[in-house]
Amino acid sequence: MAYNNKHKNKGNSRLQNGPRFDPNHRNKTPENKVNGGVFTYTGSITVSELAKQLGQSPSDIIKYLFLNKKSMVTINSVLDDEVIGELCLNYGYDFKKEKVVEMENFEELDIVDDEKDLVERPPVVVVMGHVDHGKTTLIDAIRNSNIAGGEAGAITQAIGAYQKEVNGKKITFLDTPGHEAFTAMRARGAQMTDIAIIVVAADDGVMPQTKEAIDHARAAGVTIIVAINKIDKPTADPERVKQELMMEGVIAEEFGGDVIFKEISAKKNIGIDDLLETVLIVAELKELKANPNRYALGCVVEASLDKNEGAKATLLVQNGTLKAGDFVVIGNYFCRVRKMVNEYKKVLKSAGPSTPVVVTGIEGVPQAGDHFMAYPDEKTAREIATKRSLNAKEKDMAKTSALSLDDLYNQIKEGEIKTINVIIRADVQGSVEAVKSSLLKIDVEGVKINVIRATAGSINLSDVILASASNAIIYGFNVRPDASVRQKAKEEHVEIRLHTIIYALIEEIEQAMKGMLKPIEKEVVIGQAEIRSLFKASKVGTIAGAMVTEGCLKRDSLIRLIRDGIVVYTGKLGSLKRFKDDVSKVNAGFECGFTIENFNDIKEQDIVEAYEIQQISRS
Repeated sequence: MAYNNKHKNKGNSRLQNGPRFDPNHRNKTPENKVNGGVFTYTGSITVSELAKQLGQSPSDIIKYLFLNKKSMVTINSVLDDEVIGELCLNYGYDFKKEKVVEMENFEELDIVDDEKDLVERPPVVVVMGHVDHGKTTLIDAIRNSNIAGGEAGAITQAIGAYQKEVNGKKITFLDTPGHEAFTAMRARGAQMTDIAIIVVAADDGVMPQTKEAIDHARAAGVTIIVAINKIDKPTADPERVKQELMMEGVIAEEFGGDVIFKEISAKKNIGIDDLLETVLIVAELKELKANPNRYALGCVVEASLDKNEGAKATLLVQNGTLKAGDFVVIGNYFCRVRKMVNEYKKVLKSAGPSTPVVVTGIEGVPQAGDHFMAYPDEKTAREIATKRSLNAKEKDMAKTSALSLDDLYNQIKEGEIKTINVIIRADVQGSVEAVKSSLLKIDVEGVKINVIRATAGSINLSDVILASASNAIIYGFNVRPDASVRQKAKEEHVEIRLHTIIYALIEEIEQAMKGMLKPIEKEVVIGQAEIRSLFKASKVGTIAGAMVTEGCLKRDSLIRLIRDGIVVYTGKLGSLKRFKDDVSKVNAGFECGFTIENFNDIKEQDIVEAYEIQQISRS
């Protein structure tokens, strides 16, 4: 079953201009044909087939290829795209290859609706910001005004999405649980939002999560509006906020930039209406449209398993109209929509574009960011759900890393990579800037390095999630990830490269881009211990009493002493004891005492990371 990616929806179902579902279309090979002097093809083609389409004899094509390409072919030889293009031009035809999308991969369909069928749709907005900067207060202010505007019943936040009406027009808000979830959705191919409101407190300024919110909004390619909150406070300084955001590349219109800034007080309900009107103006400029008269498609905002209702999901309809009773494929699961409710738990019969609804009747629990699509009959929907489920299992079994430095050169050669996304973490801001500027100077075979985040501090879970979503490599300079971050990176197949010398970092990635990586000695972390007490001994120096929290410590291990995520010393274990006895190894869950060779500046709660150097040959 296949759809041509440029297929226009002519509509032969109960909804006008819906996707065309022709039962006889199944298992047919897409046609290769000449139309208006253009040869359009969708896959591989033999000499015989091409000769027939171009009105030539196979022998003429074989002769041409022998004389001009010095290649021997037969009538059954399969031609590549370059040869097909050359032959078409030689015989006076233009050529065009169209991508064929299998029916079960509906998220890849390039559905083209007729312009006359498109109508304006509400913008979809996400609110992000640093903790305590007023994100929740702003959301509450918007909801409360929604109730005051005449909505029946007390609001119950049953779903992570809701709508607000401003001047007769609706705005859809997604209440995503943090930036990680926002990017995790995008990592699964879901582009749900049109606008991101970044909330910054006027009395606090730009903070780490503010920067993260900006990074995630940029990575998702959405329009940013900055809401400077808490302007009612005596210590509020909106101008300082604008200056700090300018340092992050977020430049206000008044300074020649393209980002709209609005000053508000969510607590005092100041400027909220102006902010919402600004959202409508931005949406109008973006000309957001959809076709309500087709079978629905969209994304999963969140999903859960309810003990009374079974699997349920919050869906955002992005195009078309979803109706109660529709046959839908949600992620990899079949669903007949038994019940559909809005954020007020009001039962709906239909939901148009940009409308969030909760549906029940799903055969399993999908993931946030999964796509859904409605179909005209149960048989088709079940068939597609089964295929998607099998495909997902195969992909999981063959899962590989997001981007491995070892495979970088091969992927560049094959044209899979033109931009290498990098996240930089360093111990101090000066090192961040030095590493970033050095990386940006690398230019190998036209491949560009794109630094999507560069900040001081330890590598954290947010970095790993962003790297997974953006297919990025994380580079750490004089910093170390903790055990939970390493585990998350392993689960997400994100590569973390750690260095203490800038030129070694630069040389490594430059050699990888040139395919010149040499066999290396790989560092393998064998354990971590947390220092919980200290003892002074005149002859041996400072003795650390510690609990091994992961792996093991070995006598004479190479170690790093880590304080607040920053490496403060690299060296070697001296003595290692259990009670009064010298031991060669202490495993996780046991206490021990040790010294560090030539180093006594140890503090409680420091982390000691033990590692070994192993010889690893590159494949």
